[in-house]
Amino acid sequence: MSQSPHSQHTTNLADEPVVVARDLKQVYKINHGAFRAADHLQAVSGVSFTVRAGKTLAVVGESGCGKSTLARMVSLIEAPTAGDLKLGQVDVMAASAKERHALRRTVQLVFQNPYGSLNPRKKIGAILEAPLEINTDLSPAHRAEQARSMLALVGLRPEHYDRYPHMFSGGQRQRIAIARALMLKPALIVADEPVSALDVSIQAQVLNLLADLQRELGLAYLFISHDLGVVRHIADDLLVMYLGHAMEQGDKATIFAQPLHPYTQALLASTPGMVGSGVSKQRIVLKGELPSPLNPPSGCVFSTRCPHVTAQCQAERPILRELAGRKVACHLAEQFIKPAA
Repeated sequence: MSQSPHSQHTTNLADEPVVVARDLKQVYKINHGAFRAADHLQAVSGVSFTVRAGKTLAVVGESGCGKSTLARMVSLIEAPTAGDLKLGQVDVMAASAKERHALRRTVQLVFQNPYGSLNPRKKIGAILEAPLEINTDLSPAHRAEQARSMLALVGLRPEHYDRYPHMFSGGQRQRIAIARALMLKPALIVADEPVSALDVSIQAQVLNLLADLQRELGLAYLFISHDLGVVRHIADDLLVMYLGHAMEQGDKATIFAQPLHPYTQALLASTPGMVGSGVSKQRIVLKGELPSPLNPPSGCVFSTRCPHVTAQCQAERPILRELAGRKVACHLAEQFIKPAA
């Protein structure tokens, strides 16, 4: 295999923390005008995690759970209201404007919609070279060389360099978007629902590409998704969120084999093909609507939809605690542990 433009990423990066988040919070102030007090929407409520080089943390949950807000904080689009965030060895919260500008090169985004994320008026070569033109002093010839190398790395042909986005399929466009994200040689890719707009047959190809790139380049992924069927194929670790809170968190295989939070159980049971030793064969239907984050339930935030709710759940918010090889925020989690066969 020819040496890729990113080959330096593969050296001595195993187990390096690329991002460390501790008790991250995001609160939005909602103004209603002069005659009514402002509301405060807590979009993310004290979430902690670590993503290491060559590993993938998947953040899953329904729309409105806070996962995209988390992605925006990690990619430095929004500053957290509170908490600690480190990218590599740099404390983001204490970083200067110059340091933050440099940090943004180390984190790149891949968006959900490959039809809307590429400028239709620019050829693919120009789209790929734009990050280099803005952020480096490379010559035009060197930028073009880097762009052509990246096209090859994501499985596209040299002649694609001179074509426009409308000439490509959705899967090809997402390959181009991935190539653009890699141009600045980031350590972390934040992928926000990167395959949800694609046909199922194409999803597997893009997921395989992401896995191949991770192995070759030592990339860390923060992978945002509502689809546990997709997450099953790419994640190392899982963070299940509901209404801004972490419900269950840990190694993917451990959680999939025996989910201990009723919300995780419901997500797994409702995902086609996910029924296994730890998942009930009976579909769990979540009743009611997702509560408003402006007025979350007292006690456990999942209490209004949980089939196992008790008076304790309604009165007392469970803490995220260590149990059976993962962390879980549920008063009743012990009763879901099945004895070893």
